[in-house]
Amino acid sequence: MSLQAKVVKRLVRLQFSGWSEGSIEEQRARHERSTRWNRLPADVHCKPVSADGVAAEWIEAPGADLGVILYLHGGAYALGSIDTYREFVARMARATSMVGLAINYRLAPEHPFPAALEDATAAYGWLLAQGVDPSRIIIAGDSAGGGLALAALVVLRDTGNPLPAGAVCLSPWTDLTLSGASIQSNADVDCILDADSLEVYAKLYAGEGDLASPLISPVFADLSDLPPLLIQVGTDEILLDDARRCAARARQMGVDVTLEIWDEMFHVFQLVALLPETKKAAGHITEFVSQNLGI
Repeated sequence: MSLQAKVVKRLVRLQFSGWSEGSIEEQRARHERSTRWNRLPADVHCKPVSADGVAAEWIEAPGADLGVILYLHGGAYALGSIDTYREFVARMARATSMVGLAINYRLAPEHPFPAALEDATAAYGWLLAQGVDPSRIIIAGDSAGGGLALAALVVLRDTGNPLPAGAVCLSPWTDLTLSGASIQSNADVDCILDADSLEVYAKLYAGEGDLASPLISPVFADLSDLPPLLIQVGTDEILLDDARRCAARARQMGVDVTLEIWDEMFHVFQLVALLPETKKAAGHITEFVSQNLGI
């Protein structure tokens, strides 16, 4: 782990101390403030759009001509927005020479499952209706958004829709029952997440649904016939086994899976632009995209 990452981990632990305290409205406001200093490069252009009724935004850097990244943000299904992820989606779009489409899927508890999943699949369907070739679409997401990306792929497959070229899942939350061994074994080293908070968010999202439902916890889903997956996760996060178990299950079902486990890294470390590990991870994402778009 780089010296920068060691320093950032300490700062992240301080920043996220008590992050789940207070009302949902207070948590959302705190989350929005946490990214207020992020700035877009002057050459990145953003355009709000309605993707079949889902609030969305095109995020485009120069040279974005290879396709579209449909990005599903993290935030435990209750927090997060286009605003908090705009800079990150812009970085990913620039690195891959693709246009980003970020969406504001509906959040729990006001809109429990399956609202977020319906919005994710609606946005994908809207892209197809706009004439975007599915072989030029990558679905990506982090944390809850990573799990949502997998659930969306399952729904798209089961409803007979053409699937995208691949999916990128960063520290995906795939098991809302919290049954992975790392939930406990990594409790002391995770500088962001804790089981008690995730249990609350899981129940808010599931509503009256079963936490073990395959579309709520895609680690239990039939993952056969999905497109290639790139999963990146850190060793120092409680969701490590969410990634490992999901990757293993997909492989058993014949899916082309690339699982990268980053030593000593924290939950969605890729959000921190200055880290050398982030730059290396972005390079791997670019390679994955290039390979699966057939470039």
